[in-house]
Amino acid sequence: MSEVRYEGATRIYPGTEVPAVNDLNLDIADGEFLVLVGPSGCGKSTALRMLAGLEFIDEGSVYIGDRDVTLTPPQDRDIAMVFQNYALYPNMTVAANMGFALKQQGVPKEERAKQVQEAARILDLEEFLDRKPKNLSGGQRQRVAMGRAIVRHPEVFLMDEPLSNLDAKLRVQTRTELTDLQARLGVTTVYVTHDQVEAMTMGHRVAVLKDGVLQQVDKPRTLYSHPANLFVAGFIGSPAMNLIDVARGTGGPPSIGPLPVPVTPEVARDLDKNEGDLVVGIRPEHLSVVSEGLPGKVIVVEELGSEAYLHVQVEHQQESIALVVRAPGETDIDRGDNVHLAISGPTHVFTADGRRLGD
Repeated sequence: MSEVRYEGATRIYPGTEVPAVNDLNLDIADGEFLVLVGPSGCGKSTALRMLAGLEFIDEGSVYIGDRDVTLTPPQDRDIAMVFQNYALYPNMTVAANMGFALKQQGVPKEERAKQVQEAARILDLEEFLDRKPKNLSGGQRQRVAMGRAIVRHPEVFLMDEPLSNLDAKLRVQTRTELTDLQARLGVTTVYVTHDQVEAMTMGHRVAVLKDGVLQQVDKPRTLYSHPANLFVAGFIGSPAMNLIDVARGTGGPPSIGPLPVPVTPEVARDLDKNEGDLVVGIRPEHLSVVSEGLPGKVIVVEELGSEAYLHVQVEHQQESIALVVRAPGETDIDRGDNVHLAISGPTHVFTADGRRLGD
């Protein structure tokens, strides 16, 4: 079994007072594909390197299976890491690169060749085994790096932004291949990315970090539909959730301009206990253009073929704000048009300090 477990794991770099990773508690199941995501500097790569043994752990522990590997050298952790820059040996062929770790382990030549051939078959690299890395495309090089990890049959795959050097089209194709490969191999995988679209489409679960602190870990669908706090709400989703500051004075139900915000009974109950200012969150697909509603003016139309995104300027509490609205593709709405908006789906309500109401 190759579960991974962080128990209160903390990393504080010398010369700093704020931990890069702070009291991380996280359980990753055997065979799970878990994605660590967050903005630059949030601690996701540090957390991965702590698991790999490349960063010292100042407090807490890290387990692989039932082994406490906190002080175990990287080479003894039975992990395989795939880096952003591929880290291939330029003077070696693809076959030699893929089999290098096995050679270092003293695996016989025939067995080594057999394992390399099998990995090449899985990754569709058989015709490239005699080539040097310089003669491969970026996507092929990344598959070679994956092959080098696969042949070792590790307990855990660690991947640090492995697709970030690929162009947009190849990144989409490769992430699909990678997701399918992980499912077929069934190896526990911890994957780091700053791209939340990548995280949402690849991970069985996604762990969101901010300033070294775990904010929420859950299935992608749950992160999207039920973000635990204001940071997760704003980070997960593309385009981002509309977040509207609502000054309440002495209380009362929230509204956007004259448009009342529908809330669940649980949120309404919490509103009775909280008289401070709020932040209302609405996904673009939960706003609709209607004949009567909140008046606004279209300032940008983003045509994406199957859908369009309208940026609509509305008046709210004596100032202008822009809301993003998802509309059907090939819309006849143009920049400068006057429209009316209605809320057509669930809303999310947070306190000014980011706490979700209604939980």
